[in-house]
Amino acid sequence: MYNVSVSPHVRDKSSTRKIMLDVAIALLPTLAFGVYHFGLNALMLILVSIVSCVAFEALFELITKRPITVFDFSAVVTGMIIAVNLPSTAAWWMPVLGSAFGIVAAKMLFGGLGQNFMNPALAGRCFLMISFTQRMTNFAVDATSSATPLAQMRAGESLDLLQLFIGNHSGCIGEVSSAAILIGAAYLLIKKIISPVIPCIYILSTVAIIAIIRLISGDEVTVTYLVAQMLSGGLLVGAFFMATDYVTSPITFKGKIIFALILGLLTALFRTLGSTAEGVSYAIIIGNLLVPIIEKKTISLPFGCERVKKIKAAKEESK
Repeated sequence: MYNVSVSPHVRDKSSTRKIMLDVAIALLPTLAFGVYHFGLNALMLILVSIVSCVAFEALFELITKRPITVFDFSAVVTGMIIAVNLPSTAAWWMPVLGSAFGIVAAKMLFGGLGQNFMNPALAGRCFLMISFTQRMTNFAVDATSSATPLAQMRAGESLDLLQLFIGNHSGCIGEVSSAAILIGAAYLLIKKIISPVIPCIYILSTVAIIAIIRLISGDEVTVTYLVAQMLSGGLLVGAFFMATDYVTSPITFKGKIIFALILGLLTALFRTLGSTAEGVSYAIIIGNLLVPIIEKKTISLPFGCERVKKIKAAKEESK
């Protein structure tokens, strides 16, 4: 059953291919920094992830005799986002498995782009996290083990915000440089590919709820700590590149606010009370599952529908 939104309905010249190309361009700065920071193995993982996503989508469509859709670049973007969430130490077969699960199980089996109920890239990432937790949390480079900023904060260590912003620390390939992520985010906002509603509310609510939880727990809350929470882990890249996915996020304005607040609450709970220091991927996946309910409760009614409902209800009561 389709819900037709309240008029006016504005037609636009944008296409799926154009939008996906813009998202791919916006992801280039953070992936490029990841290659610069971690080396050629990061580049290999990015290429394998992209090629795997495109290949699995094309292969599935050939086997099922469906139209080939890989030229809309959605599979390329999925591969790039999977790579964003991989540690540079991952084996080459990990993005292959993640791509297979994300493209086939979370996207194509549900009808392809527009029919998937969760972000395929995050589905692939969560599959890898559950299946190969140790490998997905191994951030050692050149045999040197290094804790992520979130893990350091959990241990009570202080962080250099400038280095955190630039990206001189350990983490996943596309999550380390806040500067590179924000360059890509600015590109998407300028091109009006995404709205700032979900990212801004998501980031601010996450930080605010973390502050409240720490105050309730009797822990110290400083501006430096909260800014470090904002710049660490996958919060920025998740807010701008994953939570704003057209298919798996609400289309209504109220729905976007509710969705972003839910993501902020879940991420804050995972980071402060969970067994691991991060929780962005799981928060967005859970939020994706709630989107149909959120949209059902926030969908706008055409003018006069509410009055008709009240009249019908009054007639029923009078009987």
